[in-house]
Amino acid sequence: MSILDRFSVAGTVAIVTGAGRGLGASTAVSLAEAGADVLISARTAEQLEVVAEQVRATGRRCVVVPADLSDLDAVAGLAQTAYDELGRLDTVVNNVGGTFPKEFLQTSPRFLNEAFSFNVATAHALTRAAVPLMLKDDDGRQKSVVTISSMMGRTADRGFVAYGTAKAALAHWTKMAAQDLAPRIRVNGIYVGSILTSALEFVAGQPELMGQLEDKTPLGRVGEPEDIAAGVLYLASKAGQYVTGKLIEIDGGIQQPTLDLGFPDVSP
Repeated sequence: MSILDRFSVAGTVAIVTGAGRGLGASTAVSLAEAGADVLISARTAEQLEVVAEQVRATGRRCVVVPADLSDLDAVAGLAQTAYDELGRLDTVVNNVGGTFPKEFLQTSPRFLNEAFSFNVATAHALTRAAVPLMLKDDDGRQKSVVTISSMMGRTADRGFVAYGTAKAALAHWTKMAAQDLAPRIRVNGIYVGSILTSALEFVAGQPELMGQLEDKTPLGRVGEPEDIAAGVLYLASKAGQYVTGKLIEIDGGIQQPTLDLGFPDVSP
């Protein structure tokens, strides 16, 4: 097997959540280009169909499941659908997540719980449903789960107490799940930095803010979705077959938050 062969995922089946745009869309297409059939899910059917066309253009199959992935039953159900429609299940990419920044005193316990559920419980629900189906195929292949965390899960800044806490919990969930599921299933994650997706559309239109992001990033630029997709492919393929319980930092080298949102000091 050549070194490039190790990055092939031919003959496998992957689930990618939050795949209507951005990181999820790029990851789904990249896995298809490397040989995987893919089930993609997100809230908006129209966005998913655009991604599905790109997946099918590679010659791979694509199953589209529009769903509200904050519904834990809906996200768990993706596992059985992938197995029934595509015949097996090898990789789960827990990409769905995110939470709006808020001032501390505006962050209610309910908002914190919702952030935890959307970023952590969704990953657990899908992975828990997927594991028995992944283990059905006794062909000796390792299976892989990849979670998408954030650099805010390993650093700290104002306004991110819900988001950062949830992403930190997701990162630790990744390490814990890796212990529970070894050796048949590897579980790894990615600490994602500033990536030019729709989440940064406002920033991209503000030269001063973009300059701030770039200046605080050692590599001098924001990332592209394909930067993250390449990391997912590594972790999902035989190239990463000796890696589990790890979080890879794909963030341009940042060691501190890159965007000051201007939240004020608390006051009486």
